[in-house]
This record gives sequence, structure tokens and C-alpha cells, in this order.
Amino acid sequence: MVTIENRDALERTDAHAVALDCIAAGIDAAHPERVVAESLSTHEDVLTVAGAEDDATEYELDRYEDVYVVGGGNAAGHLALAIEEQLGDRLTGGVVVTDDPAGTSVVEERRGDHPIPSEDGVAGARRVLEVADRAGEDDLVVACLTGGGSALLPAPSEPITLADLQSVTESLLECGASIDEINAVRKHCSSIKGGQLARQAAPATVATLVISDVVGDRLDVIASGPTAPDPTTYADALEVLERYELSVPETVSAYLAAGDRGEHPETVAPDDPLLESVRAHVLGSGRTALEAAREVATDNGYEPLVLSSRVRGEARESAITHAAIAEECAETGDPITPPAVVLSGGETTVTLAEDHGSGGPNQEFVLSGAVELESDAVVVASVDTDGIDGATDAAGAIATAADVSRTEGRRALATNDALPILESTDAIVRTGPTGTNVNDLRVLVVAED
Repeated sequence: MVTIENRDALERTDAHAVALDCIAAGIDAAHPERVVAESLSTHEDVLTVAGAEDDATEYELDRYEDVYVVGGGNAAGHLALAIEEQLGDRLTGGVVVTDDPAGTSVVEERRGDHPIPSEDGVAGARRVLEVADRAGEDDLVVACLTGGGSALLPAPSEPITLADLQSVTESLLECGASIDEINAVRKHCSSIKGGQLARQAAPATVATLVISDVVGDRLDVIASGPTAPDPTTYADALEVLERYELSVPETVSAYLAAGDRGEHPETVAPDDPLLESVRAHVLGSGRTALEAAREVATDNGYEPLVLSSRVRGEARESAITHAAIAEECAETGDPITPPAVVLSGGETTVTLAEDHGSGGPNQEFVLSGAVELESDAVVVASVDTDGIDGATDAAGAIATAADVSRTEGRRALATNDALPILESTDAIVRTGPTGTNVNDLRVLVVAED
């Protein structure tokens, strides 16, 4: 389903073609239409959900007066559309906030922005809370949550303004903080995150359907956990700001400090009784994409090696390790013999220089890998599966050591300016919005001599 828009320019060798096939297969496998078809079924008014890591759960639809869909994320519209097709006329209505509308007919799609929240997102989140509040004890709320939901469902707590939230978000994204650290702050600046959507929907039954973009598939981190218990506190949020020495608007720091003193309600704690009526199901994740990519590698006659679905840390440092493993394969046949494909998933980050250029973690990964590689037998590719790497219109990149001057490449890395140099060598991968988001997918193809 996904199309690599500039594939003709990128497919320079058989190894390039295999890398691009792996990327396309991984993204397609994690699309909501595919994962819903594999995980959900409706028969005789019973909705059965079998997530990737849990036993099947049955929801007897005739027990509920109304069934609502709410949620947000890059893939929330596509997830809502797939659920519409599953539930048919049993679905009452609902609303999701997304930056990639899918054309739903029953569920309202509201536009928001990612990765920086916008006024549209605030209005959409308000509508989501209104629909959740409408649900009663005899209703079912299906929460569709995917990567990108943290930005697309902002709902700043008064007196925090959208401008305050935008400033905090930008600072957190630029400082190199991990996603769980970022979300600890965002949850405590919001009236929808950290289980508060479930609190709004109580006492309705809540079935959360998740497409994960988070290492380890932590429900409290995905989209900042609108229906999940939150193990973090206001004190944790303040500690993140202190750890990274972030200067944030006074409104935000004062609000968090007041929350730490008990002047604002905490997010939903893991032992909150309202969670007894909430069940979560992870339908797709980075593992979904990796397994599909592995199958494509095998079908093409390459030996696949999945390093991990949990890679994190600085993109450029992670690339050096991946390049070293690929070079070892090329030189010694360890840990696998060429032709080989080395795969990984997860989420790397970039700590931005003060006067930084343009790019994203996946572009920086590819540029760093190309600069470090000694072997011309290795093709390194990396994309964000939502089709948006950082704040660019690129999904990622694909390159070899021959594509980039080491001097120029290292200069670009020093200023986080990967996009221009990769674009100049026709190494940028563009897909447009993909309809899903399970984080990064990295593919290193080691050709046979």
C-alpha cells in the first residue's frame, strides 16, 4: 500500500532494491487496515480482540446501548476507518484527531498537527473529551491510540496556554530527552493524557486499541497514555526539566510545582479503581514491521538478522554500532554470512546543536552510517514508519559509503544538517503519510562479494 515516491532514483543496485522492499513491507504490515483484519473479528454481535501480546477478549455488543470511538494519532483515522468497517451499524459515532485523515463516514476526523501541537489539535482534543464524557455505564468506548497522539491531543490544563505547551514541546524535542521523559512532562500539562481520557469516560467500558510507536510498547508512554495508568508524577515532570536544564514558561513551571504540592489532581494512578473497566490491546508495533521485513529478506535469498526492536539513544552513535556489525558480516561472515540483511527498530534521538540545520534521526542515522562505513558492500537505510522524519517531509534515507564525502558528512553531522547533503546525492526516501506509525525501521543490506 505504501509507495516510495522516488524509488526509481533510489534503486541503484539489487541491494538497494532489497532494502526498499524491506522498508515498504514493514510499513505495510503495520497499517491499521492490516492489523485490524488480523486482530479483530465480529460474529453474532460479539467483538473479539486478539492483540499481539494478549489473549483474546470478547465484548458482547448487545450489552451496550452506544458504542463510541475516540482517540488520536498519526494513524488514528485509518484505525477508526477499519473499526467502522468491523462494527458497521453497531457504531454510534465518535471523533479522532489526526494529521492523516482516512475518510471515515461515522467517526468524525478532526485535523491536528505533529510534532508541535496546534490550535486545531486543542479543539479536536476538546471534542474527544466531550464524546468520552457523553458515554455512560452501559456504553462501550473504543479508544484508538497511535504514535503522534501526544502532539495531536494536546488539551493543555488551565492556565497553561497552547503557546506555553508549544514552547515546552520544542524544548523537550531539541534537548535529547527520551520519549518517556518527554511524556512525563506532557502528561502533567494536559487534561487528557496520563489516563485522564479514561477518567472522563468512566464508568463506561473502555477498550483501547493501540498501534505502538514506543520501545517496549509501554501503554503509559504511547500517545502519553490517555487511557493508561500513569506511574509518573508532577515531581517526575519537574525532575525532567531540571535534568535537561530547560527554560520553560513560568506558567508551566508554576503549574507543575503547584501540582507537586497537591494543588492539582494527579494523573490516574495504577491502583485507581476506574481502571477495572479499561482493557488495552496492542495490535501492531515495531516488531510487526521487523517481522515483515525479515520475511522479505528471506524471500529474496538474504540471511536476516534482527538486532532489536528497542534501539534507542543518539542516532549517530547507534549508526556506528550498526555499521560495525554490517562490516563484520562483510569481512568475516559473523554473525551472519552475506548476502545478509541486518534489521532493527526502536527510536533514536538527536540532540540538536544551537544553530542546527535540517534533518531527522533517521537521516542522521544514515549519514553517520555512510560516513563511518569502510565497506562499499553495505547499503544503509532508515525510515520513520509514519513517513515523517523529524520536522521534514522525508521518511528517511538510503546510502552507501560511496555516496557521501566523509569531510562534508561529518561537517553536516556537527550541525545536524543531514537533509541537504543526502538530498544532493539522491539519498532521501519519500513516502508521504503512510497511515501508520510504529517508529523507526532500519535496514542494512550486506551484499555478497
